[in-house]
Amino acid sequence: MASYVNWGILGASNFALNTMGPAINEARRGRLAAVASREPEKATPFADLAPGVAIHDSYEALLDDADIDAIYIPLPNALHVHWSILAAEAGKAVLCEKPIAMEEEDFERLIAAREATGHLIAEAYMPVHHPQWVRARNMIQSGDLGDLHTVTAAFTYGLFDPANVRNSAELGGGALRDIGVYPIGTFRFATGMEPAPTHVDIVRESGVDASTWVMSQSGDTRFQFHVAMRTTKRQDMIFEGTKGWLRLPVPYNAEVQGEARLELRYADGAEEVIRYPQTRQYVNQVEAFNAQLLDGVPFACPLEFSRGTQAVIDRVFAMD
Repeated sequence: MASYVNWGILGASNFALNTMGPAINEARRGRLAAVASREPEKATPFADLAPGVAIHDSYEALLDDADIDAIYIPLPNALHVHWSILAAEAGKAVLCEKPIAMEEEDFERLIAAREATGHLIAEAYMPVHHPQWVRARNMIQSGDLGDLHTVTAAFTYGLFDPANVRNSAELGGGALRDIGVYPIGTFRFATGMEPAPTHVDIVRESGVDASTWVMSQSGDTRFQFHVAMRTTKRQDMIFEGTKGWLRLPVPYNAEVQGEARLELRYADGAEEVIRYPQTRQYVNQVEAFNAQLLDGVPFACPLEFSRGTQAVIDRVFAMD
């Protein structure tokens, strides 16, 4: 049995170079072995990250590389399903950047490919691998906050370059697909609930949602969130219950936008702060993927979970 995973990256994006490439190479029992780019000069900086890394001048060449066990896909959103399926059919495990699909029905093809090939296909949704979210889920679902009645979230940043793929409708851009997956997915992960949108307000620019406000409900719990690409950086998520509230001031970009921590205040006035300094959720994510491949440990973000988040996004768009 193999003792480590050889990784290849399909595309030489800045995020792959600066974030996921280092995470792949630093994660236990894995190493970055190859990168593919149709412009090979864009892949050469990966050699500084992982000396000896193979550079392929086509995506197909990477899929044909017999030394590669797993493929990370950071391509534009609209290309995710196509290349994820091709990679699995080429005998590779697949970790694809979020959102792995454009619509819920795409998951039928992804799940079918996973089952037919026997190779893991999963979405790179890193919050579920961070201990702050595991702890938050345990607190909420064990009743530490009492009956949950309100959850609020925001995730915003400024993106004004019209050439950026996130501003391209053809390539699957927009705030909801890019960052809406975070409040929706973490709500579902932490609470075990499925939110049903009740009111939606979307501001579109050049065919993509630049800002989106959503109100939703799950049983007696109200969940509202705002995502935007036309303001400054902000992220926050608060869970309010009958026994207390829980705030995550850096819920999504832990360590990038600040220290991950849980801030709690209970009904009796007691307060608690739980800190997670220097916890690297991208490394955790890769190590969890390696553990699935090498040990059969279930991955925390299977396609079935990602499908549920995409279903909510589809309903939001349908209400616009």
